[in-house]
Amino acid sequence: MGTLIKRLRELGYEEGRNIAVEYRWAEGKIDRLPDLAAELVGLPVDIIISGDTDAILAVQRLSQTIPVVMTAIADPVGSGLVASLVRPGGNTTGLTMMAELAGKRLELLRVIVPRAVSMAVLAHRDHRPTAQFIRETEVAGQALNVPLQIVQVRDPGEFDGAFANMIRARAAALIIQNNFLFNTHLRRLADLGIKHHLPAMYPFRNFANVGGLITYGPDPDDLGRRAATYVDKILKGAKPGDLPVEQPTKFDLVINLKTAKALGLTIPPSLLLRADQVIHP
Repeated sequence: MGTLIKRLRELGYEEGRNIAVEYRWAEGKIDRLPDLAAELVGLPVDIIISGDTDAILAVQRLSQTIPVVMTAIADPVGSGLVASLVRPGGNTTGLTMMAELAGKRLELLRVIVPRAVSMAVLAHRDHRPTAQFIRETEVAGQALNVPLQIVQVRDPGEFDGAFANMIRARAAALIIQNNFLFNTHLRRLADLGIKHHLPAMYPFRNFANVGGLITYGPDPDDLGRRAATYVDKILKGAKPGDLPVEQPTKFDLVINLKTAKALGLTIPPSLLLRADQVIHP
């Protein structure tokens, strides 16, 4: 959100002068989303910005007129947020993450743990895009001949048990889904990966900054800047339904060597050369 606000400032919008920003945070709890959406719709606001599918659906149930800008939605068409990427229709547009990331993430993790017999996948049981995420990851696992153990949780209270189950099942590595629950508890998940000696692939570089081993995904700063462009266009009169949904164009590979050392791993030099950022001990 910081990058989005910075870009809005560059476009001529300044909090307290010609724009006001209302922040709402569900703290990873899906059941809070309807009430938070109702608060914003009731103010009312001119635009709602969100990177979560369930949050946007909560808004759409209450208003079909307040413009909504997506910052990073996995499958906006399949989730029913928009009619199509080219012609979204309705009141929602923005950015999607419909890039083929599952296979790439598995491949990168396989380079770090080449002898991995099986890998675990941590997913959010109640998150709407989870089914698609699991399907894509399982297809990628089959292509690489890597058996996957799917572990789903509903809340942070299940994290410890989930990691214990992975270890009991002899998972050699882990892939973590991108969703607002996990993004809220990124440091704890990074710490659990180290505690259980489980090399893990995380969705955004923020995880690597707090101890995650490796991340690969869209550049959050780039997404924020591009979302601000949508906000600017809508405030100047554009209709969300006429603005095509865009896919990410810039991806970050970040490796944390301090965590690699703690896990007893040697990262291949060829992979380090490919990284956009290497965090040193």
